[in-house]
Amino acid sequence: MDSTLYNEWRLVSLSPFPGWALALLVVAALAGIGLATMALRRESRAWRRRLQFGLRLAAGLALLALLLEPGQRLMQTTRVKNRVAVLVDRSASMSFPVSPGGPTRGETALKLLRDSQGTLAELASRFNVELYAFDRDLEALDKEHLADQLAPKGTVTDIAGAIRAAASGGGAASGRKLSGIVVVSDGADNVELADGLSPKLRTMLKELQVPVSAIAIGSAGLKDLGIEKIAVDDFAFVRNTIDVTATVRVHGFGNSEIPVALKREGRVISSKTVKTTGDGTYPVTFSFAPDQTGQFVFTVEAPVFADEAVATNNSRSFVLKVIRDRVRVLMVVGKPSWDVRFLRGLLKQDPNVDLISFFILRTAGDDPHVMADDELSLIPFPVREIFVEQLRTFDLVILQNFAYEPDRSYSMGMYLRNVRDYIKDGGAFVMIGGDNSFGEGRYERTELQEALPVEPTGQPVTVDPFKARLTPEGKRHPVTAVASSGDAIEKAWSEVAEVDGIQQTRARPGAQVLLEHPFLSEGGKNLPLVTLGEFGRGRVMAITADTTWNWSFGSAAQGGNGRAYDHFWNNAIRWLVRDPDLTPVKVAAEKAGVEPGEPIAAVVSAREADYGPAAGAELVLELVQADEGRMVARQKAIAGPDGTARIELLPPKAGPYKLIAKASRGSKELGQGEDAVAVRAAGPELADAAPRPELLRALAEATGGQLYQAPDRLPEVPLIDPETVEVGRRKDLPIWDRWWSLAILVGAIGAEWALRRRWGYA
Repeated sequence: MDSTLYNEWRLVSLSPFPGWALALLVVAALAGIGLATMALRRESRAWRRRLQFGLRLAAGLALLALLLEPGQRLMQTTRVKNRVAVLVDRSASMSFPVSPGGPTRGETALKLLRDSQGTLAELASRFNVELYAFDRDLEALDKEHLADQLAPKGTVTDIAGAIRAAASGGGAASGRKLSGIVVVSDGADNVELADGLSPKLRTMLKELQVPVSAIAIGSAGLKDLGIEKIAVDDFAFVRNTIDVTATVRVHGFGNSEIPVALKREGRVISSKTVKTTGDGTYPVTFSFAPDQTGQFVFTVEAPVFADEAVATNNSRSFVLKVIRDRVRVLMVVGKPSWDVRFLRGLLKQDPNVDLISFFILRTAGDDPHVMADDELSLIPFPVREIFVEQLRTFDLVILQNFAYEPDRSYSMGMYLRNVRDYIKDGGAFVMIGGDNSFGEGRYERTELQEALPVEPTGQPVTVDPFKARLTPEGKRHPVTAVASSGDAIEKAWSEVAEVDGIQQTRARPGAQVLLEHPFLSEGGKNLPLVTLGEFGRGRVMAITADTTWNWSFGSAAQGGNGRAYDHFWNNAIRWLVRDPDLTPVKVAAEKAGVEPGEPIAAVVSAREADYGPAAGAELVLELVQADEGRMVARQKAIAGPDGTARIELLPPKAGPYKLIAKASRGSKELGQGEDAVAVRAAGPELADAAPRPELLRALAEATGGQLYQAPDRLPEVPLIDPETVEVGRRKDLPIWDRWWSLAILVGAIGAEWALRRRWGYA
């Protein structure tokens, strides 16, 4: 064979007969050889049988050669190189040591590549070898910059994604087939393979039809303790028990007792002890009842022990929104009326309201024979228990046509200071008119007057009916927003029924009048009907009439908007208890949980006192370390036309933080809002220091590959051989048309005939 032209040969049949005819001839020839062999059984001498068998076999083979016409086919062929992809993990978990005190996993992987240059060169003679680094993405490696490209900085490990990208070409345009993949990693996947090899991933690997081998980097001898994950609802109800379950992952602690604490912004609210019996995960559940509403940052924390591989994963913070399950309302009524009946019925029907109401049906002045307050109602009125012991458990207190004077009630005068302090400390309060309220009730003589948004004018009650008029503030305020838009709100209030009379008061400085008398005035201002005010951290509403029930029943009877009454009270309760959606300044973090190194972004919105957008307002966003109350960052912005602005703060250190937004216009403060955000100490890559060779083994077994435990250099891995592609020339050389093939046939047949004649056979 001329090796300069042809580099491969094979035996072929040059016979002109079709395949089926050749098959029949071969069967006939073999049958003839078999029959001739059977005929030799009558020969008694063994050496004669063997000699005749050899001659007949030679004749049969020579006959087959003549029938098949064997030849040698010379070919000029070429072998196309397939691809082999080597994927090296460069995620942050590769920064952990292989073993205590040893080199990092990344350094071990880098050394493996450098020590495998000979192996890679030999492999490159048969395959196109492609080197990649991977974390979340796949990047081709440059042999001159391996150390820089393999620096373990990736925030996630996505082995399945890297395999999928390499199989699709890895960005190469060669279009060549893949013969195998080698993955060099610690196996600490936290994306698709985080929970193991799913059926979907097995199907994907099977469709690749290439072996995936893995080189496991890292050992299981590390000591580490981490809070792996936290299971908690998105929100909790105030004064209702909620469970927080944390998963503690333990490596290298054996039988130990590990204290774990739950903190709310630096204060320990619960603690547990986790008893470990070896490596694994241990759930620990904390139960507690939040005592106030708002956004809070909680932290589950375990101590940092000596020789731990990672110290930053021993705590994990999360944000919990605490809301009201039901608004607790205390309603104390001086005497029954239609106004009382409608309001009490509305509150009792509201599933979000937990109502406790008391009626004073008669007073000591009504009957001189009454000797004690206990005789004034069917059950004793627990005045001290409510206004001393339980007052602060209520979200809202309503006094409706209720007298405080000692000879007319349960000596309430001595408890009004408590009510004032309750409001000042953040409580909500409503006073509704009647002949026992405001000026007629002589409340201007009490400490409670400090909190009320109105004060009596000294003029008597008017009883003439009138239609309440919406003020400019009322057109924008959420309390009087009984319809969806400004025009619809004005129309709705224009359709409500009249109110029968009003107590003459004036609004105090800083108060907001939402509804007023259309023509009666005092001091140049119309008499207020519905007035709002703030006292300390609390909110107050005053309604100077006891016939607003007409807005429900009377309006419906006249064909008007009978729902205005319901909407008004629902809005009022939300504003009084400081529903977060109704605060003048709001701040909303774009993410409640922030990964390490990620900036904190929030949207701040501000409204004027009349609840219109505070366009152009000065906004300040402060980031406060929740445990210490220390401000760590501050950023200013100007509100846009819609009263909002997006503010971004530089990445802070890990921990719990409060976002405090303040809005102002010149020297006037518009208010402030709060939100919470948790900055993780360790991202998913550093949450668990343990390698996962079992995942790499499952990956290799599912594809026909092999798992190798940190070899010194790249091993000989299973690969699919490249296909041979025939190109160029081909030449067939016959073998059968030689003189010796015919001579063998004739000589074998002739020799046997001569021997049989000599031995005396016929």
